[in-house]
Amino acid sequence: QVQLVESGGGLVQAGGSLRLSCAASGIKFRINTMSWYRQAPGKQRELVADINSGGTINYVDSVKGRFTISRDNAKNTVYLQMNSLKPEDTAVYYCKVLAVFPYWGQGTQVTVSS
Repeated sequence: QVQLVESGGGLVQAGGSLRLSCAASGIKFRINTMSWYRQAPGKQRELVADINSGGTINYVDSVKGRFTISRDNAKNTVYLQMNSLKPEDTAVYYCKVLAVFPYWGQGTQVTVSS
């Protein structure tokens, strides 16, 4: 049974930082690409960043230079370090893995106040 559990969201002022974590179980974590998505109210869910098994990373343009995705294969955990947060980063952030089927976490709310 695949399970993804996010944590680390919260309320922060603009310019602040948060670190999201996603703990995975039920998959061969080290071979899978792990992704962070976000969905703001009234908007479509968008890919924020992903990291594959070889460490290749992709970011959406709006977070480049501010967010850092990383993974710890020993802990089956993927992280999203978010710095210089902006109000437009406010969204529910989801962890996703594609392991034959796509699996999603429950999401964690990030709210950035101006």
